[in-house]
Amino acid sequence: MEKKVSTLTILLIAVIVVTLALAGGGFYMFKQEQKKNLDLYDKLDEISTKQRITETKLKESEKFIVDLQQRLLDAKSQMDTLSAGLQQEKAARQEATAKLELLRTDLEQQKTLRADLEKKFSQAQEDVRNTQAQLSDLQSQKATLESKVKDLETKTQGVELGKIVVSPEVSASTETKDKKEKTAKEEVVQGLEGKVLVVNKDYNFAVISLGSKDGVSLGDVFEIYHNNKSIGEVRIEKVHDSMAAAGFVNTDIKNKVSEGDKVTQKVK
Repeated sequence: MEKKVSTLTILLIAVIVVTLALAGGGFYMFKQEQKKNLDLYDKLDEISTKQRITETKLKESEKFIVDLQQRLLDAKSQMDTLSAGLQQEKAARQEATAKLELLRTDLEQQKTLRADLEKKFSQAQEDVRNTQAQLSDLQSQKATLESKVKDLETKTQGVELGKIVVSPEVSASTETKDKKEKTAKEEVVQGLEGKVLVVNKDYNFAVISLGSKDGVSLGDVFEIYHNNKSIGEVRIEKVHDSMAAAGFVNTDIKNKVSEGDKVTQKVK
């Protein structure tokens, strides 16, 4: 009987020990499971938090993408505008280049024209210097001619009409007076006679010894005789008291006429 009680006691103790062991194991597992659950809850919260943060970042990214797309559109629009401006700039540059080439061509032409003008100007200056030299020479000749004219006017004072040889001396003899009267009568019929005093080949005129006191008028025509041979005609262009300037009707005679040649008025 005691052995049965001992066995039952042992069995009961064993059952209690096993039960306690199972209870302890179950409790431990419960704790472990509870800890796992808490860890899972923490991880779930962390994941939820990360998910919210990710969603927030995703929204921000979407917003940023939208902003980037808008910027891209704006950039594309600006690029199109810049491209159009570039095309216009390119066209303007081509036009400017064409104008520049035209200006260069004009500049070359202007340089050529300037060189021609400078050459012509130099030639004109040379011509002016030559003309001034000729003018000085002509003025000198004019002064000489005026001096000669004054001398001739002084020498021809008191000479009678139609006298061929100009001389300040007058003979008082009766024979000379008769010859003068006869010569005057012939001149009325044949025209006035005189001689060439000065020849100016540069200006194509000659000065004769007859003037307004002798009845010479502008436009009168005189024939010139060299060695008693007719060589041409002169026409009165300027009249003084005792002499007149006559232009050559034919310029060829200027190389034939000489001072002292006879002139005879052509009667109309």
